[in-house]
Amino acid sequence: MKWVLRILVYVITPILPSMAQQAVSKVWVADNGKGFYKNPVLHADYSDPDAIRVGDDFYMIASSFNHVPGLPILHSKDLVNWSSAGYALQRQTPIVHFSVVQHGGGVWAPSIRYHNNGFYIYYPDPDFGIYLIRAKKITGPWSEPLLVAPGKGLIDPCPLWDDDGRVYLVHAYAGSRAGIKSVIVIKELNAEGTKVLNDGVLVYDGHEQDPTIEGPKLYKRNGYYYIFAPAGGVSTGWQVVLRSKNIYGPYERKVVMDQGATTVNGPHQGAWVNTQSGEDWFLHFQDKGAYGRVVHLQPVQWRNDWPVIGADKDGDGKGEPVLFHKKPSTGKEWPVTTPPDSDEFDSWRMGWQWQWQWQANPLPYWAFLAHGYLRLFSYPMPDTALNCWQVPNLLLQKFPAEEFMVTTKMNLHLRWKDEKAGLIIFGTDYATASVVKKDDNNYISFSICRSADKGTKEEQTDIEKLDGNEIYLRVQVRSGGVCSFSYSTDGKLFTGIGEAFTAKPGKWVGAAMGLFCTRALVTNDAGYADVDWFRVEPVIK
Repeated sequence: MKWVLRILVYVITPILPSMAQQAVSKVWVADNGKGFYKNPVLHADYSDPDAIRVGDDFYMIASSFNHVPGLPILHSKDLVNWSSAGYALQRQTPIVHFSVVQHGGGVWAPSIRYHNNGFYIYYPDPDFGIYLIRAKKITGPWSEPLLVAPGKGLIDPCPLWDDDGRVYLVHAYAGSRAGIKSVIVIKELNAEGTKVLNDGVLVYDGHEQDPTIEGPKLYKRNGYYYIFAPAGGVSTGWQVVLRSKNIYGPYERKVVMDQGATTVNGPHQGAWVNTQSGEDWFLHFQDKGAYGRVVHLQPVQWRNDWPVIGADKDGDGKGEPVLFHKKPSTGKEWPVTTPPDSDEFDSWRMGWQWQWQWQANPLPYWAFLAHGYLRLFSYPMPDTALNCWQVPNLLLQKFPAEEFMVTTKMNLHLRWKDEKAGLIIFGTDYATASVVKKDDNNYISFSICRSADKGTKEEQTDIEKLDGNEIYLRVQVRSGGVCSFSYSTDGKLFTGIGEAFTAKPGKWVGAAMGLFCTRALVTNDAGYADVDWFRVEPVIK
């Protein structure tokens, strides 16, 4: 018998990274096992990464936008092999605002620092301002978000605790909210880092040389203040470094990395870190469309107090991204690890906290876990929703590789007409393979929705009646994000369903894969789908 169901709450019990024993991905591993690695080290949508080293451990965080839980935390021992350590933000603030889907809102580019024996994360919400959360341990508990700098359009904050005890915060502006962009300001914070003390000083205007400069990270080295900041646009830009002997400038400028002759377009914002052995490295992202903003690791060399990021083949002080490189020196060889993608739902808490996210602050009865399956209860589509774009209870995760296959086994207990559950590839265009309840029976169905963000309605095709409750749903994603759906009633023979579908990114995020269970009616009870497992494997050649 199945174990008693347990509630899948969004206040997730913290677990130490060392306890999160997860299977290695079958579709993307950056470590070649022979002392070298390939980029991207994370072929998944960890946008705007920031990272630090604390002792022998590296920690990385990334943007999460409207997805909940938010602020993913990753852990590594060598900057190549990363595992998930949960999320720092269990619900988005303001709670009511984020109880409905807010595409493109929420957590933009955050920063993480270790100070005074604790972790500090500053994150921006472009509609409300800059928040701070703190914890003594990386696994939490994390404090409730504190609004440090209220204001519309304030983005990409990063703090610096100076040698004299003063505290500073650098940030940029979002043109979509503030009506201005391409500038960087520095503000002073109080000693606790919890409140801005002034309106700030404009330290760099990038309109002339560096349009759309953003994502600043503030450091100090050898008496210089450094601002690492990308410019030129997410998919087309370059990496700039500014330096000055005075926190407020004037700052010298240098381009330290661009695409060069590589295929890595617009190498964008990230984090400078060093190893225990004194090596310097830079983590940044590359925009790959439907695959999201994937994370690369670049070597860093310092010349005349300027960083050179990547491979500088002509010696001009400007590097380009490397695709293969010797791994960082961190004292020993560490086991191969990856963030999770598959989920057997064999525990009452593992899995949910590592990879899955909702589209909005969840209600506690959307999903429950037992030891052996995930129960998804249907939830009414919002009155204003014309398709799944505004549906909050989509349970999604990131694309994990260029090519992969997802298969999930479900047992359906649908009760109401037009109630349905299934597998979804989600973005501004999306497609689903599902089972839908009709008057007489359950039917296997394929749906596609193009320009979902514009309010387009789904095109649904009912394929055939489902005899019984059990079904296997599958999607194969091939290069370019081309998706092919299929289904099976025995898990062996799969039948193609629907047309080929090309995945599209969402708002500031890559396409996502996952599960859903919805209904059209508002009733006093719900049908449900029991998801036995969700497996990510190589495509069938």
